[in-house]
Amino acid sequence: MSNNILPNWENLVKKQLKTEDIYPVLEKENLEGIEVKPFYTEVQNPLVNLPKVEESTHLVASYHESLEDEVFAFLLDRNVENLEEKTIFVNNKELAGHISPKEEDQYFSLIDVFNEKDGIIDDQLAKELLAKDFKRNICVDISLHQNAGAAIYQQLGIALAKAKELIESYGPEIVGKLIFRLAVGGNYFFEMAKLRAFKIIFNQLSKEYGLDEVPYIFAETSLRNKAVSDNENNLIRSTLELASAMIGGADAVFTNNYLVEKSTENSEEISFKQQIVLAYESIINVFEDASNGSYYIEDITRQLAEKAWDLFVEMEDAGGYLELLKQGVVQNKIYDHAVKEQQWVEEGKIKLIGVNLYPKLDVKKSIEELYSEKEIKAVRWAEMFE
Repeated sequence: MSNNILPNWENLVKKQLKTEDIYPVLEKENLEGIEVKPFYTEVQNPLVNLPKVEESTHLVASYHESLEDEVFAFLLDRNVENLEEKTIFVNNKELAGHISPKEEDQYFSLIDVFNEKDGIIDDQLAKELLAKDFKRNICVDISLHQNAGAAIYQQLGIALAKAKELIESYGPEIVGKLIFRLAVGGNYFFEMAKLRAFKIIFNQLSKEYGLDEVPYIFAETSLRNKAVSDNENNLIRSTLELASAMIGGADAVFTNNYLVEKSTENSEEISFKQQIVLAYESIINVFEDASNGSYYIEDITRQLAEKAWDLFVEMEDAGGYLELLKQGVVQNKIYDHAVKEQQWVEEGKIKLIGVNLYPKLDVKKSIEELYSEKEIKAVRWAEMFE
C-alpha cells in the first residue's frame, strides 16, 4: 500500500497542474532556510510526544477588576491585593520585590535579567528573584528578538544561549526555575514547530547537566505583523497565533492588544476572549502534543531544532551570548534577517492584507530608517507604510 502512495499522489498533482515537472511550481521559498516539500507521505524520524509542563494552557489576561471572577491567570505590572487562587505572572521588577507568596499561590516572573544593551546579567536582580518563592523565578525573554525580526532558528538558538549563561552563573539547578517568553508570529505551522523544536533542544541542553527538563513556555502574540489601521485583520492574525501556541504546546498564552498603539477596556476584553473561544470551543489547550504525527510539522520541527542547535553551538564556540552581544554579532545577525524580511514585505512576497495588499499603500519609511545594525529593537512590518 505505502509503495503506491507516492506515485498516485504525483500523478494526481501532475494531472491537476497539467505539467510533468510539478516541483518548481509547488516549491515555496522561506527565509528560515527550511526545506518544505510539496507534499508528505511519511516522516523519516518520528519524534517522541513532547509534553507541556502544565496540564492545560494557562489563559492569561491583563489585570482588570471586571475580570476577577472569570479569569484564573493575570499578567500584573502593579500591585493588586486579595487575588487568591489565581496564577500571577509578574511583569514589573519593583512589584516583584514586594511580593511574598503564600504556599498555595502560583507566581511566575516575567522579568528578564539580561541587559541586552550592555551585554550583562543584572546579578542583583537575578539573586533577588531567585530568593522569591515563585514557581518560576527567572524569565528568558525572546519575544523582543521575534519582534525585532529574528529568524525562528535564531530565536531558539539565542534562548538556549541565554539559558546557558544563566546556568554558568547560577548553577544547573536554575534550569527548573526558568520561564521562556516567546512571541508567536503569523507563519502558522512554522510557529507550532518552533515551540516543539524548542522543547527538544532545551531538553537536550538539560541532559548535558544530568537533568531531563522540559521548558516552561509563556507565548504571546507578535507585534511584528500588526498594523495601526488594520484592527480587524489584527484580530484574525492574533487568533491564528494563539492557536499555533496552544497546539504547539505552550504552558501559558497572552494576547497583546489588537489595537497596537492604543488600548481600551473593550479592546483588552476582546483580546483576552480570543483565548476563551479557542480553549472552550476548540478545546486545543488541553492536549500535550496535538500536532504529533503530522508529517509536515514533524519534518519542519526536526529541521528547526537542528538549525537552532547548530547556531547555539556556534555561539558557544565564539564565546557565548553575552560576549557576542558586546561584539555586536547578535545584533548584526538579527538585523540581516529582519532587513530581508522587510524587503519581502516591500516587494509583496509577504502579504499583509490592508497594508501592502488591498489596498497597497505607498512606502513612507525606508528600511534604513526602521532598522539599526547596532540595536535589537521591535519593528512592525506595517511601520514602513504608516
